Amino acid sequence: MIFDVWKELEKKKVDSTYLLLGKESYLMNETVQHIMNAALEEEEKDFNLSVYDMEEESIEIAIEDAETLPFMGEKRVVVVRNPVFLTSEKKKEKVEHKIEKLEQYLSSPAPYTILVFVAPYEKLDERKKITKSIKKQARVVEMNSLSEQDTIKWIINISQHEGVTIEKDALEQLYLLTAGDLMVIFQEVKKLCTYVGKEGTISSATVNLLVSRTLEQNIFDLIESVIHKKSKQALQIFYDLLKNNEEPIKILSLLVTQFRLILQVKELTNTGYGQQQIASTVKVHPFRVKLAMQQARLFTEGELAQLLIDLAEADYEMKTGKKDKQLVLELFLLKLFNGQQVGK
Repeated sequence: MIFDVWKELEKKKVDSTYLLLGKESYLMNETVQHIMNAALEEEEKDFNLSVYDMEEESIEIAIEDAETLPFMGEKRVVVVRNPVFLTSEKKKEKVEHKIEKLEQYLSSPAPYTILVFVAPYEKLDERKKITKSIKKQARVVEMNSLSEQDTIKWIINISQHEGVTIEKDALEQLYLLTAGDLMVIFQEVKKLCTYVGKEGTISSATVNLLVSRTLEQNIFDLIESVIHKKSKQALQIFYDLLKNNEEPIKILSLLVTQFRLILQVKELTNTGYGQQQIASTVKVHPFRVKLAMQQARLFTEGELAQLLIDLAEADYEMKTGKKDKQLVLELFLLKLFNGQQVGK
């Protein structure tokens, strides 16, 4: 578990080689920072910290650095980003890598160097000898999206570290408004903690006051209002988006994206897929899948398919100038409120 690794690093327990694997960039960057802070004092980083991008530089340069004695310190940290040679990607590389140099190093790593591979990929090519060698030598840490439960625990830990209490309703509202995005959550929690001050309490009202709503979140709220026939609320959200200079065609595009996701989720749920399986299949955050599952219960597959056809027609009307863009969306929403199929 990623948080267990962070706790070890906070106690200055550092492994000689790390392989950070996955698509969650916030966790990746935070882990690299934890490793740096555990291995080096601040004043040592200028001399004993190196970062290499394997899409721009060769692995042998990084290894030569790893084999160099640290200067004015006991440890050296070498960060190797984008090690594409560990994957099966078939793209023309600008740099030629002498993998045998890395293999030699892994067989006898420098005792004073922490070598960190930052691999922002879903998976590696397990058939390659070098992949097997690194996985055998390194501490492998997976950088996957956190579950809702783990994210909630993490939010509570950040709040406690700041000396702040966060109420249960506020936790749920914060998670909803940020859609589980860890970087956004971290920034918003810091802002909320600063606002309430030490020994303060973050309530759902505070969250609603301070946490920014993304366009995607506003679209979700719009669909929720439409689904539950809250016409006044839905139209207010829609007109607020227009006042904020959001383009009708962009709003339409996000409506299409969300209804397409709802249909995909419904189809996969009906075939027996669970939340995590669906998230992996359609490549979206598990929390978005959870919300889509809730919305999917209110539609049949046929209704969702028809909605996508109607939205395609609305898109055509907008792009060809057959109707005013705002009017196209207003008519779409109004017909939904009346329980009509938009295409009729």
